[in-house]
Amino acid sequence: MYQLKKISMAIAMIGFSTAAFMGQSVAVPLDSANVNPQATSINEANISKSNANQANAAKDISPVTNGVSQKLAGDSKTANALNKFLPTIKYTTDNLSVSAQKVNNATWKEGMSIDRIIGTKLQALLNWHHNGVGPVDGYWGKNTRKAMQAFQQANGLAVTDTLNNETWQALTKDEKLMVQPVLVSYQITDADVTIKTTEIPAGAEAKSKLEGLYYENITEALAEKFHISENYLKTLNPKASFIAGETITVYNPSNPNTKPVSRVVADKVTETLYAYDDKGNLVASYPTTVGSIATPSPTGTHTVEVKVHEPNYTYTAKDGSKSILPPGPNNPVGSVWIGLSKPSYGIHGSPDPDRISRQASAGCIRLTNWDALALLGVIQNGAAVEFKE
Repeated sequence: MYQLKKISMAIAMIGFSTAAFMGQSVAVPLDSANVNPQATSINEANISKSNANQANAAKDISPVTNGVSQKLAGDSKTANALNKFLPTIKYTTDNLSVSAQKVNNATWKEGMSIDRIIGTKLQALLNWHHNGVGPVDGYWGKNTRKAMQAFQQANGLAVTDTLNNETWQALTKDEKLMVQPVLVSYQITDADVTIKTTEIPAGAEAKSKLEGLYYENITEALAEKFHISENYLKTLNPKASFIAGETITVYNPSNPNTKPVSRVVADKVTETLYAYDDKGNLVASYPTTVGSIATPSPTGTHTVEVKVHEPNYTYTAKDGSKSILPPGPNNPVGSVWIGLSKPSYGIHGSPDPDRISRQASAGCIRLTNWDALALLGVIQNGAAVEFKE
């Protein structure tokens, strides 16, 4: 759990005293959050502009990316925020391996098994319809099944435990989306390899002495950039050295949801966060971890009070001593903190994307860093956050 409090002109999240769980403190709030450090809640001054923002969001380019992913056109509030948080990815389909081409050309028919080729295509299609699967790894598993069921729910289809023809047809009815490449060629840039890295120690006190909780290596950073598991990235590039100028095969993340989100539901049973627009339409879903037996999440409905990019994190030991952990993707709450009106609770990122839906949280809603960033760009101040048993 995390407790929100004010420190001068900064925002800090302080956790309850325990050796097992931590709290968060933040130095710089998200500009677009309109946070008043002297107030006790967010002032929803922009509510009257929501219809205009949604109209602008509708003009943003579709998920068909045509050589550039995560670069949204238009001048809506959400497009500007997403362009700020997510890296622009330029790619080609030149010199793809035969196996990569098989993924891009893959199709499924009733009775076929879901091997890694079909599995990668299926995960991509679900992601591109804004139903997140966690790190793309090509395997049918818990998070892929949940994403499929969220897609079925959003499209009025029967909710099933296995892929069926009706669902596949709905996923592939957009011809432009169907021919968008899943695996693409990407030339590693100087910026990709000159990032700061560090070895992450185990203890909070040792972590607090670091300049930042950066990635531990280049492949971890690249995997998160492309929303892919680090193991799968290495499998796709068995001979790669991951140096500047080298061309590697990566997953094409396409573009995130750009529709403003006015309500989210954290379902503790399905371990999924469902995002809705102001008309009640399901516009995105994300695999999540919601609380644990030791530190259960709250009940009822609360509201978004603060939004922070690159938060600090404060660990409170049993003896009351505190260690402030610096920002970074390997911060215990990842790259994002979305604090709620319920003191000490929020939606946040994670340093372990592979463990989403497979780990406990300290009562909060845990997402992958890329899903948390995508949500940060579209969730409205004062948005309702419902915890569903």
